[in-house]
Amino acid sequence: MTVAVVDRLPAALARRIALAAQGLAEPRPQTSVNGGHLRRLADRLAVVQIDSVNVLSRSHYLPAFSRLGPYPRAAFDELAGRRRALFEYWAHEASFLPVRLHPHLRWRMASAEEHAWGSMVRIQRERPDFVAEVLDRVRDGGPLKASELAGPRPDRPGSMWNWHDGKVALEWLFFTGVLTTRGRTTSFERVYDLTERVLPPEVLRAPTPDPAEAVRELVRTASRALGVATERDLRDYFRLRPGPSRAAIAELADAGELLPVEVAGWGVPAWLHPEARRPRWARARALLSPFDSLVWERPRVERLFGFRYRLEIYTPAAERVHGYYVLPFLLGDRLVARVDLKADRQAGVLRVQSAFAEADVDRAEVATELAAELRLMAGWLELGTVGVGDRGDLAAELATAVGMR
Repeated sequence: MTVAVVDRLPAALARRIALAAQGLAEPRPQTSVNGGHLRRLADRLAVVQIDSVNVLSRSHYLPAFSRLGPYPRAAFDELAGRRRALFEYWAHEASFLPVRLHPHLRWRMASAEEHAWGSMVRIQRERPDFVAEVLDRVRDGGPLKASELAGPRPDRPGSMWNWHDGKVALEWLFFTGVLTTRGRTTSFERVYDLTERVLPPEVLRAPTPDPAEAVRELVRTASRALGVATERDLRDYFRLRPGPSRAAIAELADAGELLPVEVAGWGVPAWLHPEARRPRWARARALLSPFDSLVWERPRVERLFGFRYRLEIYTPAAERVHGYYVLPFLLGDRLVARVDLKADRQAGVLRVQSAFAEADVDRAEVATELAAELRLMAGWLELGTVGVGDRGDLAAELATAVGMR
């Protein structure tokens, strides 16, 4: 398909469009943040990634703090709990999603053997009776945690997927959509239950679209959340396969729901959502989780911000460049610094284990604004103070700005 280019965007404008689409171009609410703010944000982002690392905060809480400021985390829990506005599933990775998207992911549930990974597929093929027994236990006995089925773990030291067979069976049933998450324990363990007992009846009754229609809606949703994006960006948001996502993009472009654009410096075709805002400026100030949807696709981060970002959690400590849990710092429309953060809950300190500035920034301004954001985060996390270590070329200025020197 050949489509005439309708616009050429300067790189700075594309960056501001992306920030606006992600809810990072406008000021934070001046009133107390409530469930309505959180629900609108979840609808806007569509995917809030989940991760088990808790060195600072559970990652799914951080995007709302970045965009809205301090808010009660219990209000987010309610969206996926009592209110049933969100559900858990495999989207970008394990994620919270608005329940309206459940019908549009049923094709993935129905074709789990093609999309789930080895151990889950294997247990269904090799031990279907065991999987059926686990399902019967949930059906007859009610919500179930994997720890209640604990058995011997496979001998794979260091593997993050070191699951026992009961957990694997539950995850297969979760991937297929038969089970979903009723809630989480205080240790963040999933509590599984029958999907029909958890999701709202109107969601369960919603018709299942054919896969092509579902993928179009997922691409449409990704486009709205990204503002301006390449084909890879659109596909990556819900981890779609190239063929179906390219077909969906072509169909949406033909319908005028995606506008082809060129972005200066990108070197690849891009697509603009027709309703994307084009702000003249962005006044953001935010620390971003490594799993935030603005930065989770590293090539996009480099295209948008000229910011090379790598997650070093799985890098040996001696080989880490910036630190274990490093958050980029967004100021205005630029990523201007990065900090390795740890919540020392026992001491009541938000520890900045390293702080690095980007080139060509006003370091005094960055240190002042970053210190203010760290104090705000410390209060939200119920930590009394901010402590800055010596590592990084911004550490000394940041320590002065937070009042340590």
